[in-house]
Amino acid sequence: GYGTKLMNLLKRHAVTEGIEYFITYADNYAIGYFKKQGFTKTISMPKGRYQGLIKDYDGGTPMECYIHPSVDFTRIPDMLQSQRDFIMERIRLKAKSHIQTYDPLPKDFRPSLEGVSRANESAARAMAIPGIAEAGWVMADLLTSTGVKDADRQKNALKSELLSLVRKTEEQQCAWPFREPVNTGEVHDYLDVIKEPIDLTTVEKRIRKGDWYKSKQMLYRDLMLMVNNCKL
Repeated sequence: GYGTKLMNLLKRHAVTEGIEYFITYADNYAIGYFKKQGFTKTISMPKGRYQGLIKDYDGGTPMECYIHPSVDFTRIPDMLQSQRDFIMERIRLKAKSHIQTYDPLPKDFRPSLEGVSRANESAARAMAIPGIAEAGWVMADLLTSTGVKDADRQKNALKSELLSLVRKTEEQQCAWPFREPVNTGEVHDYLDVIKEPIDLTTVEKRIRKGDWYKSKQMLYRDLMLMVNNCKL
């Protein structure tokens, strides 16, 4: 509707202004609307960046929307439709559902897992479903997909842990000089002295991209670099 269109236009403008977050207070009647617009009750923005700048309301629920800098929010419906069309086109190249159908699984369906290790039980159970093997799936494919899920889970866990560490760092009173990049327009010779500039905002952006930090040690290196830079 018009509300969604106006919100997406506002998000697109926010990207051009370098705004990363929207934070609002929603009453019980507005929570559903804001969820549809991409807001969540989980506040990931560092408290030090908004505390004292937004009024608290009794009975209201704080909600946040992260504004991803690489997303054109005015084209989200078109992007989703293009992705849906592409996926359906690829499925139609392989699908045989119009040729072969299978009866629903019985309520007491319990495939034999004799000789199957515990790690492979899920894949073996899936392979026993009529139509899975006929569709071209093999155990190796299912085991690989399970491994990918585990890798994604580990990656998301690391991302959450790193974001938590950075937020706790930003909330410290002594962290204020490191929260934003140094304005090289005001400090003209900054890059002549500091060869590897780094700050907490840049660190947070790197974490959110998801591919920069592979371990907590890499984050530690950047934080120490930030501290050492101020000593030069």
